[in-house]
Amino acid sequence: MPKTPKRKRALSPIRSLETLKPSSEQYPDLPFPTPEQCRDVRDALLTHHGFPEEFAKYRRSTTSPLGAETAVDGVAGETVLDGLVSTLLSQNTTESNSRRAFESLKSAFPTWEHVLAAESKLVEDAIRCGGLAATKAARIKSILRALKDKRGQICLEYLRHLSVDEVKTELSMFKGIGPKTIACVLMFHLQRDDFPVDTHVYRITRDIGWVPMKADREQAYLHLNNRIPNDLKFDLNCLLVTHGRLCHRCAIRGGRQKTSRSFASCPLAEYQKSRRVS
Repeated sequence: MPKTPKRKRALSPIRSLETLKPSSEQYPDLPFPTPEQCRDVRDALLTHHGFPEEFAKYRRSTTSPLGAETAVDGVAGETVLDGLVSTLLSQNTTESNSRRAFESLKSAFPTWEHVLAAESKLVEDAIRCGGLAATKAARIKSILRALKDKRGQICLEYLRHLSVDEVKTELSMFKGIGPKTIACVLMFHLQRDDFPVDTHVYRITRDIGWVPMKADREQAYLHLNNRIPNDLKFDLNCLLVTHGRLCHRCAIRGGRQKTSRSFASCPLAEYQKSRRVS
């Protein structure tokens, strides 16, 4: 009688969360980036681009009478769940397409309860412009259903009162929600100090020697999130993303050709030329 093949054990949320926690140095022999490098790159990009308007609404801008920065409690009219879903929709597509998909979804369904109750096909149709509609619709409905079953209401506002590690534990339980999405929710929608690594941040930080070329996206996240000072994370991240989209030398669509002209116009040229990590 043939043996029944053993099922592979599912990876538990707590175990998978270990990849998100910088419990030790990812690359202990790599001293970059230093706080000074982070500040210099932030300042150079800020001078070159100005602060990107699309991220301004999430920026920590309130100041106490004593001058200490205080985090805002999210963007007016935008919930943590809005942030999670909009970030999920941004996976594997452009920023403009993901924004259109989210606006279409919110226009088609007045509440998240309506999204949960709707036929999957209708949800797919609403977000089709963002790509991977079937996969993303299934994941959105799975998140909504899990919240309804576990907490009795479709809401993530309770995350505002949890620690960063607790937020990571909660969000990592949802299928399709990985380190980059969680870091985006933390930084943009919970105003916590974290450093998402998207394709632009990943490409540029390897090019300028802050991350080994052999590092994957999660290794880059762990290393950068551990080394970049908290007070620089938000601005530096937003500016790297913007630079990756706009710079002829650094943008994917620019072909990344190392011409003298493109280097001359790129504020990160000297970092790219003197890269010391392979």
